[in-house]
Parts: sequence; structure tokens; C-alpha cells
Amino acid sequence: MNPIVYAIPVFMVTILVEALLAWRLRRPLYDIPDALTSLHFGVLSQVTGAFLRVLTLGIYLAVFENYRALELSMKSPAAWIFALLAYDLAYYFSHRCGHEVSLMWAAHVVHHSSEYFNLSTALRQTSTTSLYSWLFYLPLALVGVPPTMFIVVALIDLLYQYWVHTELIGRLGVLDRILVTPSNHRVHHGQNDYCLDCNYGGIFIIWDRIFGSFVDEREDEPVVFGIRKPLRSFNPLWGNLHIYAELLQKSRAQRGLRAKLAVWFEPPGGHRAPDEKPAHFEPASFVRYDPGAHVSVQRYALVQYALVALAVSHFIAIAPSISVAARGIYGLGILLSMIAVGALLEGNAAARRIEQLRVVVIGALFASLPAWFGFAAPLLLKLAVLGLCLLCALWLSRRPVLLRTRGAVA
Repeated sequence: MNPIVYAIPVFMVTILVEALLAWRLRRPLYDIPDALTSLHFGVLSQVTGAFLRVLTLGIYLAVFENYRALELSMKSPAAWIFALLAYDLAYYFSHRCGHEVSLMWAAHVVHHSSEYFNLSTALRQTSTTSLYSWLFYLPLALVGVPPTMFIVVALIDLLYQYWVHTELIGRLGVLDRILVTPSNHRVHHGQNDYCLDCNYGGIFIIWDRIFGSFVDEREDEPVVFGIRKPLRSFNPLWGNLHIYAELLQKSRAQRGLRAKLAVWFEPPGGHRAPDEKPAHFEPASFVRYDPGAHVSVQRYALVQYALVALAVSHFIAIAPSISVAARGIYGLGILLSMIAVGALLEGNAAARRIEQLRVVVIGALFASLPAWFGFAAPLLLKLAVLGLCLLCALWLSRRPVLLRTRGAVA
């Protein structure tokens, strides 16, 4: 069983607790459409991972089996410590290249596209970075880190990074100098001038100190989160592909194969002279993306995410045991559901009708099929799901105006 299945309830509970604390403290740290979009990105990354993870782990296993210099003992504590340190160092370089190479930034930009910084942001994960990141971890296979040990330390590294995505935890003294903490990770997510291209560590910030990429958080300049060219969309598919589309367009405009290829491997934004600085960013002028979804639509979207979360948990659990075709159909249904809800939050003109069609089709299929991808639901549950879907469609039909204009009466 994929351990992420067990982590999902923990993620949801801790996000809810943080949101409640922020509300009690009257700190505007959450925006429902933005948080839901982050969760949609996380869902999509798990869906694509069901297809790509076999490939990337297969490459690691092949290198380990055929080219390892030795084999570290699974029973040795020292081997485990070495593997975790080695993995985190490899992660540092993978992460740094994700900011300094346009092709890899196209994948990593997803994680930085939120204009808020909270625990939901941690789940805003890319669906394409595994196409390249496996290259950075092959040295562990060559050294002799067993695949099981590799998977465990990779999971530890990933889960550790969850808690550092928060504004509710301040400076932590000496820990800020050794570990990746909320303070120095806030800097990493900022678009302020001083925040660009720094603090790449996963667990240990010491790599940034060693390689000269550490920047301390400033008390006199609050961090403004997000990217310099805002995504301005709640579509998780477009969020994963928009930089690739820009690079493709830019590459096509170049003359000669060398120039076309250079577009993909130059730094994001193109080459600059050694003494040339990026364009100045003025924090006071930044305005967050808010198309103005009515609060009732936001609540509807929350209900739909709860259903998607159940579906993706089921998908992750059964993915290894079903065919690639079945995985593809299930994954496509989850993706289309998230796109439809995102379009609703954006106020897309056709979003209401599309969403009505989606919920009716899903309800009918769940109720009529003998089994839902191996799950034989009892009749009462089938009728309950169908009834909920029909209620959703009816509710949407009674709301001719889904969005509000700032200051307008809903």
C-alpha cells in the first residue's frame, strides 16, 4: 500500500487545524480557491505518479542491480544516516537546477505558483518533475543504497518538508542554521528581490550554507509569495504545462537547432550579465489573483474536493492491481473533475453546465456499474451517491450568477 494513502487524512486534519488557528488569530493565511487548487495539484501529482513512478524506480533498480560498487546493509544505522544525507544532498542539487534550468523550472514552477504560504501549499506538487529528477539520485544506486532504503529515505525527506510550509511558526533559533525551517523556507517561496534563488535544502539547510545559496528571512520586509509571472488560473493541468508552452513558443521562434535547444537549458528568464540583477519587485504593488468566487461556490468546491479525495485515495490504493487502461480512465475522470471545479471557481462562462453534466454522469455511472474499479458498492451507497450528485446538479441550476464582483451584492 502506498503510504501516501495513510498520510492524506493527516494532511487534511492539519490543514484544517492551521486554517482554524489562522482564523482565530485573524490572519488571512488561507484562500479557499487557492488552497483547493494546491490540493488539486497534489491529487494530480499522485495520479501521474501511478504511471511514472514505476519507470523512475525501475531505472534506479536497474542501475543498482548492474552497476553498484557495493551494497549498504539495511541493518546498519550508519548506512541509513548516510543514505538520508546523500539523498538530501542530491535533492539540493535537483531542487537548485529546478530554479536555474528552464526545462526543470517548467516542472517545478507548480510548487511556487501559490500566492499564499500554508500547509496546503506543501501539497502543490508538480506532475512532471520525475521525468528529470531521477538523474540526480543515480549516484545513490551506484554507491549501493538498496532500493527499499532509497524509497524510505525519499519518503522521509518528502514528508519532512510538509511542516515547513507555514506562517504560524516563527524563528527557531539554532535550528534555523541547521535544518530547513518555516523561516528559511518562507524566503525560498518569496518573490521579493532578496528571496530569489536561495534556500534549496530539503531537510538540511547546511547545504545552502556550504554552497552559498542561503538567505536569512528579514524582519523589516515581509515575504510576498508566488512567482513573478503569476499563473492566474485554478486549472491544475494548465498550471503544470504553462511554462512548457512558453518555452515551446520561444524555441520555435529561434533560428538554428542550437538556439532552439538553448531555450530549454538556459536560466528562467534568459541569460543575464554577471552583474545584471533581475527586474525590481515592489511588494506594496502586488495584488493576489481573485476572480471573485461567491462563498457558496467555494463551499460547493470544498464538498467536491472531499469526494475527489476519497476517489484519489481509492485510486492510489488499487493502482498497482489494475490495468494501465483502467488507471488511465480513472485518472482522467479525476483530472476532468478538478478542471471542472477550477473553471467554476474562475467563473468560466460554460463552467456551470459542464459541472452539472459531470456530476450527473459520475452519479449515474457509480449507481449503474456493477463495480467501481473493483469496489462493489452496496445499493444504499449507490443511491446515496446518485442522490448527492443530482442535488449538486439541481443546486447549480438555481444559481444563475456564480461569481460576485468586488463590493457587489451576491
